[in-house]
Amino acid sequence: MRSNLRSVRILAFSALLPSLIASAQSSSTQVFGYRDFTQQSKWDAAFLAIPDAKLAGEHLKFLTASPHWASSKEDYDTAVYVANKFKEAGIETRIVPYKILLNKPVKISVEAFDDKGAKLMSGPTPEHVDPKKYGGDPFQDDPRVFTAFNGSSPSGDVTGEVVYANYGNLADFKRLEQMGVHIKDKIVLVRYGGNFRGVKVYLAQKFGAKGVLIYSDPVDDGYYRGDVYPKGPFRPESAVQRGSAQFLPIYPGDPQTPGIASTPDLPDSKRIPLDKLGDNQPSIPVNPLSYKDAEPILKGLEGPASPRTWQGALPFTYHVGGTSRVSVHMHLEQDTALRTIWDVIGTIPGTDPAQKDDWIVAGNHRDAWVYGAVDPSSGTAAMLETVHGLGALLKQGWRPKRSIVIGSWDAEEEGLIGSTEWVEQNVKPLARAVAYFNTDVGVSGPEFKASAVPSLKQFVREVAQQVPSPKGGTVYEQWRHDQQDEAERRMAATSGTPGGPSRYNAQVEDDVRVGDLGSGSDYTPFIQHLGVPSTDIGSEGPYGVYHSVFDNYNWFIKFADPTFVYEQQQARVFGLEILHMADTDVLPYDYQLYGKEITSYLTTAKSSAASDKLSLDFAAALAAAQRFEAAGTAIRMRQQAIPTDTASLNAALRDAEHAFLLEDGLPHRPWYKHAIYAPGEYTGYAAVVVPGVNEAISDSDTARATTQLGKLTEALNRAADILEAAAK
Repeated sequence: MRSNLRSVRILAFSALLPSLIASAQSSSTQVFGYRDFTQQSKWDAAFLAIPDAKLAGEHLKFLTASPHWASSKEDYDTAVYVANKFKEAGIETRIVPYKILLNKPVKISVEAFDDKGAKLMSGPTPEHVDPKKYGGDPFQDDPRVFTAFNGSSPSGDVTGEVVYANYGNLADFKRLEQMGVHIKDKIVLVRYGGNFRGVKVYLAQKFGAKGVLIYSDPVDDGYYRGDVYPKGPFRPESAVQRGSAQFLPIYPGDPQTPGIASTPDLPDSKRIPLDKLGDNQPSIPVNPLSYKDAEPILKGLEGPASPRTWQGALPFTYHVGGTSRVSVHMHLEQDTALRTIWDVIGTIPGTDPAQKDDWIVAGNHRDAWVYGAVDPSSGTAAMLETVHGLGALLKQGWRPKRSIVIGSWDAEEEGLIGSTEWVEQNVKPLARAVAYFNTDVGVSGPEFKASAVPSLKQFVREVAQQVPSPKGGTVYEQWRHDQQDEAERRMAATSGTPGGPSRYNAQVEDDVRVGDLGSGSDYTPFIQHLGVPSTDIGSEGPYGVYHSVFDNYNWFIKFADPTFVYEQQQARVFGLEILHMADTDVLPYDYQLYGKEITSYLTTAKSSAASDKLSLDFAAALAAAQRFEAAGTAIRMRQQAIPTDTASLNAALRDAEHAFLLEDGLPHRPWYKHAIYAPGEYTGYAAVVVPGVNEAISDSDTARATTQLGKLTEALNRAADILEAAAK
């Protein structure tokens, strides 16, 4: 019955497709950057008709047939599959190997005891749901599934008293110190959420912990949120969130080769020795737990009651521990070795002699902790249908002005490794790249979301205005509707009282919100290391099985996208991003908005400094930001006029973003070079804007903040110089 209904829905949507595309095309505003959009509109219509929901479903089924952890045989099989699909589309294709450091679990044991030595828990418990209820799960018993582990964890055999530290952010650890509960020589139990898991370990290590356990609390993605799998989309009690514990905010990629491509022939002398990896890798053991395994540990803790905001959904009062009532023994044996991974790179050469070296790069990662139906295979399936569409255009005679590079990255889950190594290998040609388009969690539900540098926020909106939504109208219209609904829900939840502004970020637009780029996906090396303007798109919904064995094909067809029409939608949005950037006459960057956002960021930072009673002079930085904004307004007028000679204008537009790169990088983490955006040192995923300044303010370091304000001012003036010269 479900299969027949799915077929009927696909056929119905397909029958409406021509009218939906025509409606989307007619409702779009004039597309910025084109002298005449007539021909591009025809290519767009031809492309939009190609991505196929049924084929996307077939891709997803193949990609999720086996667990395919990076470097495994099954991972290589997915590389071959993707490469074959690229070749079928007529795209020049290579499989590019890298040799990187990865740990694989040999033995994982976590045991908890009370103060009398009675065993409270022995795990990890296998991920398993009742096969007789709600259809069970057909994938959970595959013997190739690894015991849940954290990437980058060292081996270790440690025993210690347990302290519960909430989400394990900096404020949480400081709060424990204020409560007189010390972390030193303890095993810290933290819950997922609030920051990147590697930051939890980074901070625990700084406070002297000897081990870390990370569990998923049902308040965040389990029964508190709704029905659990297989009845509903949320995390069942045995499900474990795997993930890398690499110190991503310090640098991503192969931990032994920051700034250097880890090619198979790289000599060992170029690699950082294992005993000197402290900047990027944990020195204490870390492992994930299900809330089924975490419950007896938490229940046994005494000591002070936790602050009430630390209370999760398990049915007892959470205490922070720090007494001798509960101890944990962690015994982790990891096989850490150099292993081979495989990127798949497809290229469509550009035809314009002056612009063919101005690359458009688009990508999605392919490796998964287990099956990875949502993360990342939904993105790969959509990308393959984008490639299908580009291949159809090639057969019809279309050729791009600028070269297009499509990347299927490997080992993203282990620390953005495949994309970072490829970027580090291609620094010189990427100096002329004009955009990187990313997708990762392509589809977990029907709500479209996007993040971008400010110069590409309006570009994403315009693309979304051209793509039909399965709900009717355009993706843009549904996106706006979803955001309005979300805003109303938040207002209702706070009794109509809006929340205060973020300490770091500020919103200056009235249009649909496009988020800022932090980290946690493959855009990081492009924008934050090389200054390539980037976007990230996805379609979201209730998704509680992240990085567990249950993120599989069965979950996907029950809860994410049963008819694969959102896969089709994502393929279309991704494809139009590529097509427009490849063929636009003038690069469609919006530096006017960029300037407004930076001015807003600095105004917020100035307010934060004043609140913290730091004496800082923002005058020069604000003047430079306002100068950059004015230059953005002037260059916008020149872009709209579209001069006869676009080559020099486009070069200036590209170089203005590069001007934000800091030669010495950010304090404590020189790999990150972008002056405006970086993942927070203590957040990991979330973006910190003007990070050098804001993080110095957070650390109450007036001298460092003053230095970083000076460097930011220089970067803004460099960018303004470039735009002002081109606007004349």
